[in-house]
Amino acid sequence: MGLLYDMRRGLRRAIAPCLGFCALIYFGYHTVQGERGIIAYLRLSAQLERTEMALQDSNRAREVLARRVVLLRPEKLDRDMLDQQARQILGLAHPDDVVIYSK
Repeated sequence: MGLLYDMRRGLRRAIAPCLGFCALIYFGYHTVQGERGIIAYLRLSAQLERTEMALQDSNRAREVLARRVVLLRPEKLDRDMLDQQARQILGLAHPDDVVIYSK
């Protein structure tokens, strides 16, 4: 009976550290690999960086188009821009053509 009692007592003493160790492993694993872990954070950070770069590119393209639109407004009409747009839309000249105006 003494041996069985010692085994039970040793097992009871080992259960708490074993459960603590298992909990530590569980939470450590999910800290790194989990849905909101370190690897997911790094992946989202890289995706955010790519999205911000795409946003900057689209903002630059929008600014270029906005500048071109301002040149075609009736209040501030740029004749060269109007001529360029008319030629592109109507297809009257090839893009490589050189046009020389004489008075």
